[in-house]
Amino acid sequence: MDQTLYLFIITSLSILLLLVLVMKLKVHAFISLLLASCFVGLASGMPFMELIGSLQKGMGDILGFITIVVGLGAILGKLLEVSGGAQTMAHFLIKGFGEKRTSWALMLTGFIVSIPVFLDVGFIILIPLVYALANKSGLSLLHYAVPLLAGMAVTHAFIPPTPGPVAVAEILNAPLGWMIIFGAVVGLPCAILAGPVFGGYISKKIFVPVPEHIEFKAESNTNPSKQDFYLVAFIIILPLLLILIATTSDLLVDTGYLIGENYLLELAQFLGHPFIALTIATLVALYFLGYRKGYKAKQLLEFSDKALAPAGLIIVITGAGGMFKEILVQSGAGEALAEVFIAYNVAPIVMAYLIAVIIRIIQGSATVAMVTAAGMISPIIIDMNMTDPHKALIGIAIAAGACILSHVNDSGFWLVKKYLNISEKETLQTWTTLETIISVTGFVIVLLISVIFL
Repeated sequence: MDQTLYLFIITSLSILLLLVLVMKLKVHAFISLLLASCFVGLASGMPFMELIGSLQKGMGDILGFITIVVGLGAILGKLLEVSGGAQTMAHFLIKGFGEKRTSWALMLTGFIVSIPVFLDVGFIILIPLVYALANKSGLSLLHYAVPLLAGMAVTHAFIPPTPGPVAVAEILNAPLGWMIIFGAVVGLPCAILAGPVFGGYISKKIFVPVPEHIEFKAESNTNPSKQDFYLVAFIIILPLLLILIATTSDLLVDTGYLIGENYLLELAQFLGHPFIALTIATLVALYFLGYRKGYKAKQLLEFSDKALAPAGLIIVITGAGGMFKEILVQSGAGEALAEVFIAYNVAPIVMAYLIAVIIRIIQGSATVAMVTAAGMISPIIIDMNMTDPHKALIGIAIAAGACILSHVNDSGFWLVKKYLNISEKETLQTWTTLETIISVTGFVIVLLISVIFL
């Protein structure tokens, strides 16, 4: 048998093995990715100790970066949660947009809040506000919940420092600055279509009342001030701004507008490195959302500990994805996969999207889909001399693919069903459709950008 074909078959079987382990045998995604990596290495003829070394290198290379970014991002998000920053953002935007455009305000709230806060946590924090709005207006709960979910889902999938896009960026060696730029450019239209537009339509088709067990307290006379809103917005945007400044500096150097040996330039690149940018933002949050809000040092330490617990799960899964990528590279399986796709003239962006789509639909986890797809695509694009923007676009294509058709094998599906108190059919009609709109719209925009600008 031809070696290229043999390695392609091995790679395909490794994906099948991964899916069987996760879905059928209920093996944890971390262990499943480790076993799939070992299968590729052994089946391709890698010596035992070389396989071990590659596993260690793959894990170490990615965790050296992602552990710090995800850890700091989780602490920043926790501070925003416990300080009431998410509610402040929502209340102020709703007041600014007005009652008639509340759905747009909620979409933008979700879009901003989900940058540092995990989607499930952010939704649980803000769902009481959705209940209150629906109760006051008499409209379907979906009129408010769908835009909020759309904004959160887009940011959670497309824009660092949320774990998924951070992991994809590191595996593909795509700068976070470009991921942020394209994530926002692609994500905002997706959030609009899946949020206010689709939400306005589906809420007229399906009336969902506020759950009967929900009790409403008298409205408080204390409203967040403009200063509170500006502070929360500044803390959320600060790390993104610093990262974008560093990316812009690198771009100006590459194009010859700036000279590389420059103190201010080096300072901008230092402050804009994700490690430093997130550290600065976290310290600012600790002071203004922690100490200034009356929390003691011991309480802030407890908040940080709680924040890092769910982050640890994502970190080890991402590390396993790094192992999978390294084994594909060292075994030659990734190169074989590239030759097969090139032979059939499949563009890397299309390939990346389709792989993420298939894995997402079959096994449910968006994070696993993103990490696995990035691990498979990375060896393929290594020798293609792609620009940083092109790599970032491939990363966004993977993120878009990992959003599609969330259904009963995805925890997000059940979260939405529970808090909106709707049936499985209605969850498919709302949440599943919302995610699919984001996926397809995002992929179309990525294709248009790649054709027109790159």
